[in-house]
Amino acid sequence: MTAKLEVRHLTKIFGRRIPRAEELLKAGKSKAEILKSAGATVGVNDANFEVNDGEIFVIMGLSGSGKSTMIRMINRLIEPTSGEVLIDGENLTSLNKKQLLDVRRNKMSMVFQNFALFPNRTIIDNTAYGLEIKGVDKDERLKKSHDALELVGLHGYDNQYPTQLSGGMQQRVGLARALANNSEILLMDEAFSALDPLNRKDMQDELLDLQENLHKTIVFISHDLNEALRIGDRIMIMKDGEIVQTGTPEEILTQPADDYVERFIEDVDRTKVLTASNVMIRPTFVNIDKDGPRIAMRRMVENEISSVYVVNNKREFIGVVDASHVMSLIKKKERKLDSVIQKNVPTTSPDTPITDIMDTISSTPIPYAVVDDQNHLLGIIIRGAVLGAISGNEVGEDE
Repeated sequence: MTAKLEVRHLTKIFGRRIPRAEELLKAGKSKAEILKSAGATVGVNDANFEVNDGEIFVIMGLSGSGKSTMIRMINRLIEPTSGEVLIDGENLTSLNKKQLLDVRRNKMSMVFQNFALFPNRTIIDNTAYGLEIKGVDKDERLKKSHDALELVGLHGYDNQYPTQLSGGMQQRVGLARALANNSEILLMDEAFSALDPLNRKDMQDELLDLQENLHKTIVFISHDLNEALRIGDRIMIMKDGEIVQTGTPEEILTQPADDYVERFIEDVDRTKVLTASNVMIRPTFVNIDKDGPRIAMRRMVENEISSVYVVNNKREFIGVVDASHVMSLIKKKERKLDSVIQKNVPTTSPDTPITDIMDTISSTPIPYAVVDDQNHLLGIIIRGAVLGAISGNEVGEDE
């Protein structure tokens, strides 16, 4: 994948004795120790990461972790103490004010937590503000703003004022303003945290729907892990100004980097994040084009199981056979499995959320078969594996 945004050794120290604080950082002192010794606060310490073109990259952490300082250094609303921020290879930290203003107007837009709308401007004028600053012709900016409002579901609200809209609708205006600007990168600082839970979920859905079509590069700040897991392609967790772990939602849940991340994720409802591919295990199978009842029985005996899955030469899934039926074929000296294959086996795709199939997993007598778009058998899902994944423990095939 192509990196759209690169952060290299980015550091921010607040206070007067910055050189002393930098010395203490190099000596490995903690944020608390530096505050005590130098009276300086480490906002971000030696951050290094990349954001890929077209992905939603979530930066999260508790209050004081450095996440908001990070996003403001990306567009230089806060000047870094040291380090670099590159967009398409261009180093923003070396730009003069005019060059930086040009980048902010054309490549980056920011969506704020508090909506940042002008109360005396109509919704369409609020949406067009960025284009107005850029000097875009009035007719063109109003058309682009109207189209952006349509995208976020605010058809018919062009001439309303912010006070006439709910909080969720006002946040949609903020998002529309960023979209109207057609920026390549959206910086979203706790953009949905001021909303009630229902509006917050609606805005998350809205963002995901828009991203399917627009493929923007989005840096999203959040303190809510469930939100991060829901919308993020990748997640970066921060603590005391440092990056603790970066990974996909599945990697964060299944491979926490340390005890801090482990505690961070302990209350997460894993069924809403994990997919079939995360909990499936390697299946024992036979090839109907070359294997008969005796091979099927051998596989079951060797693996101490009572059924075996059946595929063809292309590994396309056909069904399952159980030990009692296979034994009857052996007694009859049959050489083919065709007559005893059960074909009404539940199947699912690898990206199906576990929450969608939890009920049937717990009640079906036959484990789910996980198949791809070409019906190739990828794995099977047994109840023990699901329970193990939800609890954070791995469960083997024999369980």
